[in-house]
Amino acid sequence: MADALAGRYERIQRQLTELFAGYARGLDATARMASIVALLHHKMPHFSWTGFYRWTGEDLVVGPYQGPLACAVLARGRGVCLRCVESGRAVVVDDVHAFEGHIACDARSRSEVVVPVRHEGRLVAVLDVDATRPAAFTSTDAEGLEAIAALVHG
Repeated sequence: MADALAGRYERIQRQLTELFAGYARGLDATARMASIVALLHHKMPHFSWTGFYRWTGEDLVVGPYQGPLACAVLARGRGVCLRCVESGRAVVVDDVHAFEGHIACDARSRSEVVVPVRHEGRLVAVLDVDATRPAAFTSTDAEGLEAIAALVHG
């Protein structure tokens, strides 16, 4: 199962790499984010919300996403996305209801994975994915999403 999932992420990464090297090579970061979330959300049926939050240095502000309406700005001082910003590492949460300080933008969300997006060595955004079932994500998801998030700034 993990091998099949890793293979799926590798195929998505390859497809995005080819897109960004081809006719879409001049895309800015926002356009790349939009392409990434569109492809991920379409290819990964268990993703209920797929998107980016941009780190302003003080706030996490919604970027391109697909799924139900998102929180425009995440509350300061709490949440899975902020944990990722603070640690600089991927965060996988099996049960968001058990995560102290979870921000519920969609009450149907049950599990979450968030990975950092860096540009020139500093964290500039996070790629956030939710699922409606508990324990939907593993370290395989985190690793695959980290490799894909690295494509934002090419």
